[in-house]
Amino acid sequence: MNVRNAKKPAPRIDTNYVSRFKMQSYGDDNLYPQHLRDITRASGTAELCINRYSKFIEGYGFMNEQFADTVINPQGTTADELLHDIANDVARHGGFAVHVNYNVLCQVSDIHFVPFEQCRLGEEDDAGNVAHILVHPDWSGRRTRNGHTLFVTDKYIHRINVFNPDPNVVAKQIINAGGIDKYEGQILWLSMDGAWQYPTPIYDSIITDISTDEGLGNIKNRNVRNNFLVACMLIARKQEPKVDKDGNVIERQMIDDDDLRQFQGDERSSKILYVELENDEDKPEVVPFPTKNYDKEFSVTDASVIERIYAQFHQELFYSIRIGKLGFSGQVMQDAYQYYAGEVTNEQRFIERGFTKLFSSWHDPLLRNADFAIQPLKYISADTASNAQINP
Repeated sequence: MNVRNAKKPAPRIDTNYVSRFKMQSYGDDNLYPQHLRDITRASGTAELCINRYSKFIEGYGFMNEQFADTVINPQGTTADELLHDIANDVARHGGFAVHVNYNVLCQVSDIHFVPFEQCRLGEEDDAGNVAHILVHPDWSGRRTRNGHTLFVTDKYIHRINVFNPDPNVVAKQIINAGGIDKYEGQILWLSMDGAWQYPTPIYDSIITDISTDEGLGNIKNRNVRNNFLVACMLIARKQEPKVDKDGNVIERQMIDDDDLRQFQGDERSSKILYVELENDEDKPEVVPFPTKNYDKEFSVTDASVIERIYAQFHQELFYSIRIGKLGFSGQVMQDAYQYYAGEVTNEQRFIERGFTKLFSSWHDPLLRNADFAIQPLKYISADTASNAQINP
């Protein structure tokens, strides 16, 4: 096959230049990460896989317990807590961002986590470098604060210098800001897709399947909540007409909308629908009323969609355990954990390199060359935990 003749898919992320803010849009409407968040959170399968992905990236935290317990800002956040937030953003977005402040000696004094979905890249220079990260609490412009809508305007957008711990650079930025009290610090913004490239997360190519998973869930919900669940229909001769207090005959349909609503949903199942005959000569009878189970019609699609989502996250072993294909034992779980811990080593090394950059200029020189290695997650069975307590 001639690859030049193959259909070329449209780019997943359109990066446009937004001249108004001198920035690069994250998707054609600048809301790519927000769309991903909404779609994945509506899918139980995707959320399960993402959370497992994030948990394995975080592992057991930093091997260096002293560093893990280091307080990194006035709010009391520890390095281990920062790792937790970063691992979640790497799993969901394929990148992370943190804000750093400096002291008067141009040393990093504190570090704060910044949600990746709040960050946008400033415009590139001729060399392809970016000088600023633009931060907004909600790029859709719907969030409110103190009763005021946070519109996407210069008033609510913070334009912050990219991370560069060179003391000469930091000193110059402090002077340009008008002093240390007015200096907004820097942001370390890292993408697994490369420098100054908006990342596509691991599940980007199956976002349609994730959306389908949500749709199948809605079908199941509507099948239970809105299906017509009548046990049978009783057809009887017409009774004497009803009259109101003025003696007028009350006209009514054989079956009106309110009648039908009384037989819809799981809480109204197995009722008998009563219908009156217009012709007195007709014979009363009980008619079985079969229901339509739409859930079964999508069972094959449901299974294949779930399997594809698991596969995209490289969680096939966990899917096989879920459906009973591999059985369930401590050894099976141990093998699955060991396998998946190996699948996330690139993400862990990506984070470790980020911490190396962050703490290269930390105000405490004892931590500048600390070990930032992340412990891999291992399966601990009940027997193993009991033995650990008996033989500490």
